Amino acid sequence: MNAERGGARENRRDGVRKGWEELRLGDVCRFEKNQDIHSSLPYVGLEHIESDTAQFLGSIYPTEVKSATFRFTNEHVLYGRLRPYLNKVLTPDFNGHCSTEIFPIAPTSKLQRGYLRYWLQSAEIVQRINATCTGARMPRANMSEVLNFIIPLPPVSEQQRVVAILDEALSGIATARANTERNLQNARAIFESFLYNVFDQRGEGWMEKTLGDVVDEGCSLSYGIVQPGTDQPDGLPVVRPTDLGKKTIELDGLKLIDPNLANSYRRTTLRGGDILLCVRGSTGVISMASSALAGGNVTRGIVPINFNAALVIQDFGYYLMCSESVQQQIRRKTYGAALMQINIRDLRKLMLSIPPLSVQAELASRFESTLEETECLASLYQRKLAALDELKQSLLHQAFSGQLP
Repeated sequence: MNAERGGARENRRDGVRKGWEELRLGDVCRFEKNQDIHSSLPYVGLEHIESDTAQFLGSIYPTEVKSATFRFTNEHVLYGRLRPYLNKVLTPDFNGHCSTEIFPIAPTSKLQRGYLRYWLQSAEIVQRINATCTGARMPRANMSEVLNFIIPLPPVSEQQRVVAILDEALSGIATARANTERNLQNARAIFESFLYNVFDQRGEGWMEKTLGDVVDEGCSLSYGIVQPGTDQPDGLPVVRPTDLGKKTIELDGLKLIDPNLANSYRRTTLRGGDILLCVRGSTGVISMASSALAGGNVTRGIVPINFNAALVIQDFGYYLMCSESVQQQIRRKTYGAALMQINIRDLRKLMLSIPPLSVQAELASRFESTLEETECLASLYQRKLAALDELKQSLLHQAFSGQLP
C-alpha cells in the first residue's frame, strides 16, 4: 500500500488548479479485453490510425479477420500499444472490432473521451508510456502500468471547454503542418527533378558503362566488416548503414572498432571521399566519406565506391549513383523479405550513363549549388515543423496543468 501511494505521489502533477482531481487512469476508465470473432463489424488495424491527425484510414464496411479481435463502440478511445504504431490514438465514430495490439479504452462519466485522447498524446505521457515498453524488436507498452498513471481531472464542464479549445487550436496547427510538409516535399523535388532531367536528356559524348568497368583498380566493390565488435575508445571509425543519409559522413558519432579487426578488411579501408552505398536494409542510400574518415572502414551493409579518375570525377559520381536510372536498377535487383539486400554480382552490372569529363565537372558544380539551395529551403521548413510540434505540446501541457485561459 505504501509503495502504491509513493508511486501515486511520483505521478502527481504540480500546480493543478483548485477543484481538479488527481485520479488513477484505471479509476476513470476501463480496458475492454474480451477477445472474439467479430466479422460482421468494421475492422481497425494498427495501420488504419494516422499518427498525427488520429484519423481513421480504413473502411467502415464489415471486415472479416481470422484471428480474435477486441470489440469497441463509438464511445471508446482506441490506443495502439505496439511500436511502430505505439501512441497512435483514434476516437471512432462507429462500432467495430480492432487488432489485439489496439486497446479499446472506455471512459467513465467523469472522463471526457476527447480529454483522454489529448492527454494520451501529450509529450510527457508519451514518454512515460514508452518507458513501460518491453521487447527489443517490437516493443509493446505495458498497459497495466499505464492504468496506474495519475490523470489530472477538472470538472466535466471544464474538460469540455479544454477539448473545444484544443480542437480548434490543434486543427489549425495540423493544417499548417500539412502545408509545411507539402512545401518540404516540393523543396526536395526541385533537386530530384533537376537530377532526373539531366540524366534523362543526356547529350553528345555520353557513354554507357557498368559500375564494375569504371571503378579504379583499388576499388574491389566489396562488403565491409561482418562483426565490428564492441566500441574501442581509441579505435578506428566504422560507418554503418544507420549512419548514412546525409551527403557527407563525418567522424562525430561513429562507432570505433579494434584496428586489428579493421586490418582484416583492408579491401574496404576508406580513403576519404569514398562514395558509400547501402546494400542491406535501405538499399540505394548514398553518402560520401569525409577526408577525416581516411583509414576507417565500413560494415557488412555498405560498399565503398571509388571511380577511375580518368572516367568519372568522384564528386560527379555521387550524383550519378543518386540518379533515378541507377536507383531504379538497385530497386529491381534488391531481394529478400526480412532483410532487403543487393548482391555484389548485380552491383557490378549496374549500367551508368556517363558524360565526358569536362561536362561532369560542370554538372557536379550545378548539382552542388542546387542541392545547397534545396537543403536550405528544407532546413527552413523542418524548423517550422519543429516549431509547430513545440506549439502543440505547449498547448497540451497548458491544458493538463490547468493553465489554459
